[in-house]
Amino acid sequence: MSVGSQYGVAILGGGNLGSALAQGWVFAGRFKPAEVAVTRRQVGKVSALAGDGFSVLASNVEAVHGADLVVLAVQPQQLAGLLEEIGPHLDPERHRVISVVSGASIAEICEGLGRRVKTLRAMPNTAVRIRESMTCLAIDEHGDADLLAEGEELFDLLGETLVITEEMIVPATALCACGIAFFLRCIRAASQGGIEIGFHPKDAALLAAQTAKGAAALSLQDGSHPESEIDRVTTPRGCTITGLNEMEHRGLSSAMIKGIVASANAAGALYEG
Repeated sequence: MSVGSQYGVAILGGGNLGSALAQGWVFAGRFKPAEVAVTRRQVGKVSALAGDGFSVLASNVEAVHGADLVVLAVQPQQLAGLLEEIGPHLDPERHRVISVVSGASIAEICEGLGRRVKTLRAMPNTAVRIRESMTCLAIDEHGDADLLAEGEELFDLLGETLVITEEMIVPATALCACGIAFFLRCIRAASQGGIEIGFHPKDAALLAAQTAKGAAALSLQDGSHPESEIDRVTTPRGCTITGLNEMEHRGLSSAMIKGIVASANAAGALYEG
């Protein structure tokens, strides 16, 4: 923290993602709970964070005054009002901004603030809470390399990071942020199939989730294409290829692809500053 700063980071917006970021950085040892300011108009909704020692505030302005690093974590429809509120209180020489808000470009954020402030866009997912997020980071043509490096350091503590161009942040929203829900829905469907073939619901959920975890780990281990691992488990006339072909006939891959594209289109239209 800079001299005179009360907090290591101010997270403006204590919703699911903002709270998960706070918890993730504390669990990773980057900050102590009292060094993380989390704002929410109705502070009672983040009473659990307060109980764990986090600095919970109702005032965004108070949080900004107390921290050099500011994370914007509100809903897209709330962003314009937040930027107008905190803009006069941001010092371009002191403050650094990280936005995890879907759909709002760095140019739009600075326009809403009424001044050019060092700004980084980050698109993590809610797995930051358990330090298993896939986070994409981007700066624009005026971006600050030091802030990008700081962002990588922060989000590497919460999982994997990838630096991309800003124009790819919206697609990343669909694949990585929305993707958590997509893959969880696949796990739920697999567990439902497990129940239908005879497993107790709790056992089916465990079997489906651990199998999905193993599949992801195999894909990540050496960067191999998923089909390479699929080939290892499919045999001629076997039960695996029978199941795969039935799923493809029912539109599994097509549905996933169309869902991701639809989410990307929706994400691009979320913020209208």
